[in-house]
Amino acid sequence: MKNFTVIPTLTAMGSQFASLAAINLMLGIAMAESQLRYKRQLTNSGYGPARGLPQMEPATHDDCWANWLNFSQQVQVAHVIRGFIGNLTPEADLMINNDAYAFAMARIKCWRDRGPLPAWNDPVGMSAFHKRVYNTAGGKADERANILHFKAAIAA
Repeated sequence: MKNFTVIPTLTAMGSQFASLAAINLMLGIAMAESQLRYKRQLTNSGYGPARGLPQMEPATHDDCWANWLNFSQQVQVAHVIRGFIGNLTPEADLMINNDAYAFAMARIKCWRDRGPLPAWNDPVGMSAFHKRVYNTAGGKADERANILHFKAAIAA
């Protein structure tokens, strides 16, 4: 996943999106969110709203487009991300079967945070970033338990 999806996806988006820290963070997020197995969120009563290996919710996906990617300053990266989905209109359901699109959208979500990324080899910092930026304080992610996922992402 790291070598054949995450790295090529982030590299295509531009060098500013493809640092080693960003690559490890994206893989770690997907490992923490879906164990790299679930492309739809599973709940006790069926499916939840999150989509793709990084488990992004449709409202977050739509916000990334409405409030960042659709602005003229982002035309270049938006063009690259649209290339991952061909002529289709950007929508959250595309993240279910398109890993490049799902990782690109996860990277945009994290890119929009004003703070720096943790160091490329800092699983504790990455887990904290994931909880604060990607999952949010009210989310179900366990910052301490997820450190193992970020360690694995770094080692991959």
